Amino acid sequence: MNATAPVTPDMLTIPRKDVGGGLPNLVGMTRDQMRTALIEAGTSEKQAKMRVGQIWQWIYHWGVRDFAEMTNLSKDYRAMLTETFVVAVPEVVTRQVSEDGTRKYLVRIAGGHEVEIVYIPETDRGTLCVSSQVGCTLTCSFCHTGTQKLVRNLTSAEIIGQVLVARDDLDEWPDHGTRTDGPRLLSNIVLMGMGEPLYNFENVRDAMKIAMDPDGIQLSRRRITLSTSGVVPEIARTAQEIGCQLAISFHATTDEVRDKLVPINKRWPLADLLEALRSYPKVSNSERITFEYVMLDGVNDSDEDAYRLVKLIEGIPAKINLIPFNEWPGAPYKRSSNNRIRKFADIIHDAGYSSPVRRPRGEDIMAACGQLKSETERGRKSKAQIAAETGG
Repeated sequence: MNATAPVTPDMLTIPRKDVGGGLPNLVGMTRDQMRTALIEAGTSEKQAKMRVGQIWQWIYHWGVRDFAEMTNLSKDYRAMLTETFVVAVPEVVTRQVSEDGTRKYLVRIAGGHEVEIVYIPETDRGTLCVSSQVGCTLTCSFCHTGTQKLVRNLTSAEIIGQVLVARDDLDEWPDHGTRTDGPRLLSNIVLMGMGEPLYNFENVRDAMKIAMDPDGIQLSRRRITLSTSGVVPEIARTAQEIGCQLAISFHATTDEVRDKLVPINKRWPLADLLEALRSYPKVSNSERITFEYVMLDGVNDSDEDAYRLVKLIEGIPAKINLIPFNEWPGAPYKRSSNNRIRKFADIIHDAGYSSPVRRPRGEDIMAACGQLKSETERGRKSKAQIAAETGG
């Protein structure tokens, strides 16, 4: 299916498959972890580095999951791998395609839990929105995911596995003839799906290092953006250990309002967050921090808010993504009007900052920003319930 061709919404249900039988999964291991695992399985230390390189390319460059297809390994070695390990990715339960070409996958992971992934095709890029947790602990009041309690962190295998699932669906592996000519279909990753990435730092770091590895998926660090609601102690660590682009779920210009919209603000208020951003090791005019700002009617969208925002981020190389609120059943807020959003954007632009308005994508399949939530957890709370929980 052409990702950019106009399509009508559809849903494909894929039958469940059990894989692995409890064997260690090579997907998600770092190179060092894979080397150790192979040595423990009987590979000599002298050969282990070479074997890691061969297996790594089969999994992440060629997209191969069957050891029998790894033809530059001996038959005996392939047999040992088959008996000892698996190459497993999350199981696709449902796949939906929006009228605008956006694809949403509901995938099942260990324990029967489910998370959602979204692929957004554009003329110059294809962006995959990846989840890092089952549910979320942050309870941001405008976010549908925030109404689902945190179940657990995803493993590095389950995070990078989302990328492999999407590349499968896009038919984007070299043996399908899509790698050497023309633009990549999956060219960018944003950690903006379910969960707070910085509350699952090590697994996110290891998965993104795999995505950036030059012998595999080969994504530049500048094509990976991590979005955080403001876990201040981990922000500098993100630059040092991952090196990707940084986005901040900002959404308010006073602590009073942000405490309600993004409750983590009670722990790390605006002053602490902004201090961490001003000292972010990679911040520069060429690597600006993105401030995400959801536009909520009558809550955070006044001219005064726009002027305060400009003042708050003064001195930080930044761009501001304005996000029209994507409504969901029971949501306690409404989207700001187009005129209000334009006026807000003009104030920011006039102050010298880029202020693009994000075009909602995949709304017809609940795939837009802030709408993700596992189908099995998609209970519909009333506005009164949500307001009571968030102090609104």
